Order: sequence, then structure tokens, then C-alpha cells
Amino acid sequence: MSSTGKIAIIGVGNMGEAVLAGLLKAGHAPADVLAGVRRPERATALAETYGVAAVDPAEAAERAEVLVLGVKPYQVVDLLGGLPLRAGQLVVSLAAGLTTAAIEAALPAGIGVVRVMPNTPSLVGEGMSVIAGGATASAEQVTLTESLMAAVGAVATVPESQLDAAAAISGSGPAYVFYVAEALVEAGVHLGLPRAVATQLVTQTLVGSSLMLRETGEHPAVLRENVTSPGGTTAAALRVLENAGLRGTLLDATRANRDRSREIARGHM
Repeated sequence: MSSTGKIAIIGVGNMGEAVLAGLLKAGHAPADVLAGVRRPERATALAETYGVAAVDPAEAAERAEVLVLGVKPYQVVDLLGGLPLRAGQLVVSLAAGLTTAAIEAALPAGIGVVRVMPNTPSLVGEGMSVIAGGATASAEQVTLTESLMAAVGAVATVPESQLDAAAAISGSGPAYVFYVAEALVEAGVHLGLPRAVATQLVTQTLVGSSLMLRETGEHPAVLRENVTSPGGTTAAALRVLENAGLRGTLLDATRANRDRSREIARGHM
């Protein structure tokens, strides 16, 4: 399959729009990207903002080689049943918890399925997308999906059996980071800092720390130790976090996330 064929984003919410914007920024021509939407006002807004054709999902599916599904997991199967699909197309699902097997069962023969778990930093081009190809997806189709998602950040390809675990780390990971950021801002306020100053300190500290992780390639433990002087203030704070069981709490949280994803896959919405 050529990477120059038409790509339809069906379900252009936050994540779908992030993919659309990323594809255009990466050099895809607006004429090669379709937005599949039902509401006329949304179609008008997307056409004006991005210069793409915004059409009914059925028309988008008919015209495209690649369909990126940005709708909710419980909407995917019903949506696919109403689209004019054909052999040779590729369906890329962004739906959490919905297995490739469940999607393949709703499709005609000869259509490849690749499952992707992106995250919200895709909105600023710094996403982490985890990809798994289904039984019907060719190696070329998986590679094509990697190329598409690279437009909005980094990409990792794993066996589908690992996708729920990966999604528990990166898919929901921004929520954990924002939760910690919120708590640190409140801590700064309690310590006497103006809220605006506390927010600036926390935001830039998270940005800088993340860049150090990525750019240095060092293990997080090494970077942590570089900040922690024996008997110092950081060591005192880390002791409190350790005594509070932060590591175990994060393990429990990510396990609960993975288990909920498996429940969704079994149809317990």
C-alpha cells in the first residue's frame, strides 16, 4: 500500500484532530487527508482550519485507503457496519481496550487492522503512540501506521498482548503526570508561593526533567541520584515519598488501568 493514498480520519475529536494536524505538519497534502464527520458545523470548522475535505464518514471511507478511527470504543463496531469498505484498505483504531480481533470480526475479508494507543501530548506533537498489528495486517501496513503516527510524536510497536500494559503507562500516563503537577502546585501554595509562581516552577521542572530523561539516555535512578545529596533536603523529601509507598501505589494504579482495559475488551463498558 502506498503511503501517498488518501487517509480518512473518522471521528475528529481531540485525538483525531491531533493526528490530522500532525499529518499535515509532516507534509501530507490537504488533498490527501479527509475528515469524516457527521455534524455540518464541525465539517465547516475543520475545512476552514486545515483546508481538508470534511465529508460524511461513509464518503470518507469510500474515498480513502487508510481509515483512522477516532471514535469511542463502543461506537467502533456499529460505525464499521455502516461504511462501504473494501479489500485492501487499512483500518487504524485509536480505541482503548478494543482488540484487533473484535474489529476484524466486523469487517469484510482482506482489510488490515492495526491498533494504536496514542496519548494527549500528541496534541502538541510530543505524543507516545504504541502500535500493534492484527492478524490481517501486513508488515507493510504496520510500517505505514508507524509512519502516520510518527507525525505526532514517538512510536513503539509491541505484540498486542502487551498493548494494554503499555497503554497503562503511556496512554493514561499524562493524567498521572498532571495529577502530580497539580499536587506540587498546591504544595508550593501551601509553602507560601504565589500560585502563578508555583505553576511556573512545576511546569518548567517537569519539562526540563523530561528532556533530561530523553536527551541523556540515563536511567531515571541515575538522574535522581544526581539531585540527591546524602543527608540533604532532597533525600529528606524522597524518604517521605518512599515511606508513603509511592512506588507500590503507582504499580497498583497501572495494574488497575490494565485490568479495566481488559474489561472493556470483554464488553463490560
